[in-house]
Amino acid sequence: MQLILLQKVTNLGNLGDKVNVKPGYGRNYLVPQGKAVPATASNLADFETRRAEYEAKAKSLLEGAEGRKARLEGASVTVHANAATEGKLYGSVTPRDIAEALTKAGFEVGKSEVIMGEGPIRRTGEYDVLIHLHADVEITVKVIVAGEAA
Repeated sequence: MQLILLQKVTNLGNLGDKVNVKPGYGRNYLVPQGKAVPATASNLADFETRRAEYEAKAKSLLEGAEGRKARLEGASVTVHANAATEGKLYGSVTPRDIAEALTKAGFEVGKSEVIMGEGPIRRTGEYDVLIHLHADVEITVKVIVAGEAA
């Protein structure tokens, strides 16, 4: 399936690139999210006439992500969870828990922006968690998992 990207997509391409993707990825993710349109002649012509508009939108998204990164610089958040006395959690701390804790602390972060490559946290302690704000903007935030008596 050939698509025209309307914004930068990580590991795929930049604004205006014509890419080949699997039909499910294009149909179920890229097109509904507004990240791409099918590469038809009319869509190509429409894209070229509106290229400046798309570039301005991409620039504003990047600037917004840079501003959020500046606010998150040096941030740390504490998440409380039920834990045994030796530090093992009864359950786990997931991206949703971290996003909610950051939002309560005044930083607007969605759960899809929290990247936990090693899976959910299952022990108490300090962890560095990656926050993916934009295709070009990432920051690491310190997450402290504190146990509370069950």
